[in-house]
Amino acid sequence: MQNTRNRLVVLGLDGLPFSLARQLCAGGRLPNLASLAESAQARPIRAELPELSPVNWTSLVTGRDPGGHGVFGFSRLDPGSYGLSLTDSSAIQAPTIFERLGRDARSSKVINLPGAYPARPMSGMLVAGFVAPDLARAVHPPFLASILAGEGYQLEADTTRGASDPDYLLAQVRATLRSRARALELFWPDLSWDMFMLVLTETDRILHFFLPALAHPEHRLHGAFMEFMAEWDALIGRVLELYHTLPGPKRLMVLADHGFTECRAEVDLNVFLMRKGLLKLRDAGADEYDSRVIMPHETAAFALDPGRIYINAKERFARGVFHQYIANKLRAELKEELMALTVDGAPVMAAVHEPQEIYSGPLVPRAPDLICEANPGFSLTGKFDRMELSGLYGRFGCHTAGDTFFYDSAGSAPASVAGAGREIFAHFGLDPQAD
Repeated sequence: MQNTRNRLVVLGLDGLPFSLARQLCAGGRLPNLASLAESAQARPIRAELPELSPVNWTSLVTGRDPGGHGVFGFSRLDPGSYGLSLTDSSAIQAPTIFERLGRDARSSKVINLPGAYPARPMSGMLVAGFVAPDLARAVHPPFLASILAGEGYQLEADTTRGASDPDYLLAQVRATLRSRARALELFWPDLSWDMFMLVLTETDRILHFFLPALAHPEHRLHGAFMEFMAEWDALIGRVLELYHTLPGPKRLMVLADHGFTECRAEVDLNVFLMRKGLLKLRDAGADEYDSRVIMPHETAAFALDPGRIYINAKERFARGVFHQYIANKLRAELKEELMALTVDGAPVMAAVHEPQEIYSGPLVPRAPDLICEANPGFSLTGKFDRMELSGLYGRFGCHTAGDTFFYDSAGSAPASVAGAGREIFAHFGLDPQAD
């Protein structure tokens, strides 16, 4: 029977840097990744800023940058209480490609999409990924929860313990990889879909804590982690096998949401602001997210992970200390001072952006006042329990905006992750700017 669907398969490889992919493929142990990474259709692109998973996977599935979809980080701050909460799918203020396809009676199947919890209704099937605490609200339709639970589906790896225990981390990412593989076999076969998306997040979990083990063949753990990567590559191979059996027309897109590099130091911008006399805390927070220790009436600016700086203006925050025209002046001064920031003599910042310089869309007014982009090797933070400007705290790999892996069987060459999203919309004849 002739195929009337113009299918698109999207494989997400969370955090995979283009350069490291090429390096690892050179050893011959990752033949399936090599078939992609070494092709003419593969290239590095840039992540949207901040270079985080919820920001970029949302940019991909909406075809918009944060100014168009409203997700600016893992956390969001209440302008009245100054309390922090995790960003979830309720923050997404733009229709996703799955929702747009559903309006045209087209269907999608999606496995392990970060930032999609709680699962929103759509035409097809969805399993949300990080940060999803439970299956019950991570899936649509709801009946999937019992099916996946029966298969032993594991939503996320335990990186808290795994950060210091490589054997445990490897066991955890093997469990999540098996879960993704099982979901793939459950969701794919009936072919009752126009778009299929699978995101593998295991690379991000490994690279945060053990990037040197992968990057350096002489590392004592290199062999153990490459054994896992061979298993990961086999699942890529299974996706490619299934894709090749699809009747045409069809298209395959494989991409990361950001790059990675070895972490030289974490640099905390709240400590920077405190030392400048711009941020006042009652005491060290109970934990890194304890933003309620901010003393608003004595605070001019504060930072949220990873490099988001907010000026405490009256027009934006309930206990702001000055009006926007003064905030604009402070923003210019801060931008200059941040660009001059060094750690051990090395400049920390590659750039400090104002939102209108890098974002577009109706939600730009909700953006941070400054978006900091670090030089590779520096990881920007905005904690509320740190007193040191810089240091290492158990993470030996950090995100980069550049060097983000991208492959498209159709040969497109977008500049960024949001651009890749626009390619997806265009594939289906849709305009991402239309609500």
